[in-house]
Amino acid sequence: MARAATTTDVFNAVAEPRRREILDVLAGGEYPVNDLVRLLGMGQPQVSKHLRVLREVGAVDVRDEGRQRLYRLNGRALKPIHDWVRQFERSWEERFELLDSVLEELERTDDRSTGEENDHDRDDNGHGEGDPAGR
Repeated sequence: MARAATTTDVFNAVAEPRRREILDVLAGGEYPVNDLVRLLGMGQPQVSKHLRVLREVGAVDVRDEGRQRLYRLNGRALKPIHDWVRQFERSWEERFELLDSVLEELERTDDRSTGEENDHDRDDNGHGEGDPAGR
């Protein structure tokens, strides 16, 4: 099966880590290229190239404001990724619930062993060290 071109498939476009970084920044609002360059520590040609790819798949919108072009996230274009990941949500929830059960059991086991240690510190009347009733 042939792989979709990076510029036609949002999944391939966001597979590149630097593009995901750009999307992370744009999730906070609109930015001109120079601000993205500064925030990301990339060269202007790199940022522009990645923005072009993200624009072509619809993940980023651009608007002119005076002499600047402001880029912003288009969350709707990321919906296919959200929908795809969402199908795994039930599995994750089930695994987290199982993990919670295991952790609760470990806590109960730890509480029991801690309780046994504390029993050794008690006198014959069940009073612990420093307990005023145990004087």
